[in-house]
Amino acid sequence: MKIVKWSSAVLFGLLIGACVASYGRIFDPKPDLSKLKLPAGFSIQIFSQLRSQYGQPRMMTFDAEGNLYVALATTGQVVMLQDKNSDGVAETPTVVARNLNAPHSVTFVGDAMLVSNQDGIVKLTKTSTGWSEPKPFISNLAEGGHTFKTVRLGPDGFLYINVGSSCNVCVESEPTRATILRYSTDGKPTGHLPTLGRHAPNAIWATGLRNSQGFAWHPVTGAFYATNEGADNRSDKKGARVNDELPPEHLNVIEGGQYYGWPHCWGDPNKPNTMFEDPNFVSTNLSCAQAKPPAMMFTSHSTPIGITFLHKSKFPVEYQSDAIVALHGSWNRKQPSGYSLVRVKFKGNQPVAVEPFITGWLDDKDAWGRPVDVAVGTDGALYVSDDRTGYIYRVSHQQQ
Repeated sequence: MKIVKWSSAVLFGLLIGACVASYGRIFDPKPDLSKLKLPAGFSIQIFSQLRSQYGQPRMMTFDAEGNLYVALATTGQVVMLQDKNSDGVAETPTVVARNLNAPHSVTFVGDAMLVSNQDGIVKLTKTSTGWSEPKPFISNLAEGGHTFKTVRLGPDGFLYINVGSSCNVCVESEPTRATILRYSTDGKPTGHLPTLGRHAPNAIWATGLRNSQGFAWHPVTGAFYATNEGADNRSDKKGARVNDELPPEHLNVIEGGQYYGWPHCWGDPNKPNTMFEDPNFVSTNLSCAQAKPPAMMFTSHSTPIGITFLHKSKFPVEYQSDAIVALHGSWNRKQPSGYSLVRVKFKGNQPVAVEPFITGWLDDKDAWGRPVDVAVGTDGALYVSDDRTGYIYRVSHQQQ
């Protein structure tokens, strides 16, 4: 009998493919974009089709020249998309990195490109012919569970990386799980607590974050906003039946040294600025009064991921102080939630409301699209990645 040996990257691709299938059908035919509902004056088109040849797109980043870089976790690649003739449709993708370990995001630091693998960050440098081979930059990040990592360069000049939890609800034995970490741009840990004596440098910036894959900084205040996915199968009474409406998903303002509640508490939908303690997983050493409440809440299990502010968009002026969040969608609710984009409205540089922006990827209980990330391009349009269809969409306003 022949024994077939699979690489970790191939196994991961098969696993993710199976997970995507478990959320519903994988959409192969060209989707009917007329099913999508947008505010008056907005339109949406397909910018690039990636899934059939390149993989399922996750997080996106634009470079200074307006090229869009997309991480493809299922195939271990990063591609660059260009629109040289400015017709709103990308030319053939250019593969800039291969053989990566479930890459999830890209960020630029000077002339270097950093890519977040599931086990660490790798660095590529610009060459005369493209990009160098990836080299280890930050290594040995915790894998498994919520294994996708996102790396972003903050306006303070530090790198921020999420490390998701290993479980749904548990007390982690690895302290870097369910956190956001901070590093210098030369790859040194620079967490909230100073390093004393012979202790190893600590990278932990904030804790109690089950899975914060998307983050962005407010363009005026500099506040660090991160989406966070709440736990599954919870109720508001001890031993009671699971309540699909709990817990709400969070949009948090991340501050150094703060605890954000997971696994013991979540934002109380009935009492703003208050945390609710999980009666079925009570803490013995952390009080929910110590946890920082969310800035805003989304529908439970809607899975908020990507977030971007609209100050550089060519959307109407009333949108430009706001943010867009991608809701990837639920997997275990009787009535699915998410599968949409929402607008987080700001007033006086503070979030005040959440309202639908684009809906229609969910058709009753069948979702044909799953938005992952959102990014404003140098052309002022909004770009959206969808890891079910494998498409990148371009959203524009008619005044453009």
